[in-house]
Amino acid sequence: MADDATPQDTAFRLGWEEWVSLPDLGLPALKAKVDTGARTSALHAYEIEPFGPAARPRVRFMVHPVPGRSDLAIPCSAEVLDRREVTSSNGETELRYVIQSEISVGGRTWPIELTLTDRGTMAYRMLLGRQALSEDIVVSPGDSFCQPSLTYDVYHSTRVREVAPDRTLRIAVLSREGHSYSTRRLVAEGEKRGHVVEVIDTTRCYMTINSLAPEVHYDGKRLPRYDAVIPRIGASITPYGTAVIRQFETIGTYCVNGSEGIAASRDKLQAHQVLARHRIGMPTTAFAASPKDTGNLIQLVGAAPLIVKLLESTQGKGVVLAETKKAAESVISAFRGLKANFLVQQFVKEAAGEDIRCLVMNGRVVASIRRVAQPGEFRSNLHQGGVAEAVRLTKAERETALRAAKAFRLGLAGVDLLRSSDGPKVLEVNSSPGLEGIEKATGKNVAGSLYEAIEKHVRPEPVRRRAARRTAG
Repeated sequence: MADDATPQDTAFRLGWEEWVSLPDLGLPALKAKVDTGARTSALHAYEIEPFGPAARPRVRFMVHPVPGRSDLAIPCSAEVLDRREVTSSNGETELRYVIQSEISVGGRTWPIELTLTDRGTMAYRMLLGRQALSEDIVVSPGDSFCQPSLTYDVYHSTRVREVAPDRTLRIAVLSREGHSYSTRRLVAEGEKRGHVVEVIDTTRCYMTINSLAPEVHYDGKRLPRYDAVIPRIGASITPYGTAVIRQFETIGTYCVNGSEGIAASRDKLQAHQVLARHRIGMPTTAFAASPKDTGNLIQLVGAAPLIVKLLESTQGKGVVLAETKKAAESVISAFRGLKANFLVQQFVKEAAGEDIRCLVMNGRVVASIRRVAQPGEFRSNLHQGGVAEAVRLTKAERETALRAAKAFRLGLAGVDLLRSSDGPKVLEVNSSPGLEGIEKATGKNVAGSLYEAIEKHVRPEPVRRRAARRTAG
């Protein structure tokens, strides 16, 4: 130190207002009021919600970083340090969550504690109290912006996405099979990526349906706000399951698969009609209600052998191969006697007991396998003893799978194809495809790919500069 220098000359100087950054929370620019009269620092937050295990609780919240810009909202999450009663300048006491974050001012960075409170009516989104100021920091009450200024323009650039921390997401897996491979993998992979994943039994959900505040309840409590829902709706509860999904859609929750797509894919007749409407190749299919039409029904799909398939069939159950016309008539008669709805379908002999399962996620085939039936069996489903192996798709097969998933507007779909002499034919579009067979056969982290797609969809992109100008005007 020079002989004529004083400690105050070398101190880090702040004015009564400064530009600050909270990089841990993905907030690159905030105007803060520096107030040595306040002991605790505070950050503007709303929709404050605790989550995670009791041993290590976390809190999630939203921030409007720019005063007057309610259209720009940044989602944040952090570990809870404490809950503390704080008395504001107007004498009101509030119990607030306390978190920790790095603060950066003028090139200097240090950790501070922050309480979360709604400062929506305040001119400054952050208050910097004396507890956050070390001994070598000097505050000049008559000065403003002693440190270099930042700009709110950073929220309109792609740089925000590049530097934003990976925000913890809260995700619900709707499944009645909590111990199945697929559900366990979704939970394990989500938690590995730092998210909170909760398995919700679909049939234990119930709903409040109204125009102002629709809600989903579970075991006597209102379910929290989820960032995303992954439906694993079983065929036996499709009507109720899709009703629950519709309720989440009404609330505004992102659902990997929508209710309409799930319902259409489950109804075999409707599914084939959707494929036909989009001119997607499939085996010739016929449907009739009257027993008088049995002969014509068989003729419409060609000569035997042919397939007779229950509309509610899953995993290869309720699917029968009729080798002769007489056998087909007998099977159809038996199904009609049970008052069951069924389809009659062309048998693609050249497929030779093999089919292709393509797993499509958000417009991309992430994995594909060939399933081969056991000797003497025509059904290649893994639940029927089929064997799976990784397979390379042709361009036509890939395009067909993508078109089929898009036709049902499914974010996650298992598209089953047959390799026929005149190109790929879609057998089925599955809205709850299993992960075990395809992950083990291909060695790919399919669950991880699903979370990548969810993260990309849920985490918001920065507001475009043009939109911001239009709003400001």
